[in-house]
Amino acid sequence: MENILRNQSGRLLQLGIGLLIFVSVEGFAIPHVASSRLALSAHSLGGLQSALLLALGLVWPQLALPAFAARTAFWLLVYSTFAILLAYVLGAFWGAGNETMPLAAGAAHGSSWQEASIRLVAYSSAPTGLVSFALILWGLRGRAFPAS
Repeated sequence: MENILRNQSGRLLQLGIGLLIFVSVEGFAIPHVASSRLALSAHSLGGLQSALLLALGLVWPQLALPAFAARTAFWLLVYSTFAILLAYVLGAFWGAGNETMPLAAGAAHGSSWQEASIRLVAYSSAPTGLVSFALILWGLRGRAFPAS
């Protein structure tokens, strides 16, 4: 079990750094996409998510979870992280997303299939993220953390 958690921890750290590289490059595209406002939101969201993945990658080996729960939490976290980011990036490039994320998209409104695609991807990220966070919280139960 420790090997599974250690491997997942390393993958989360890699994904966090990879996401930092992505948002660094994506930042250059902000003025050149259909919705700069959504691109900036995607940029900020990606930065926050990279910090979350890095932090959870460091905490991951401390989880007290059975193998199935650890795998479930890991894959749901990865899916949730990238699904919501994908929704924002698609909205930025398409100039769409007002129906799903009106505060970030502003007036950017796409075709019905674009709006439906963004909605499907964005809405699928919420329950997966919540289940993952609940499993992570459960995995932190009763752990004795070393004093610093």
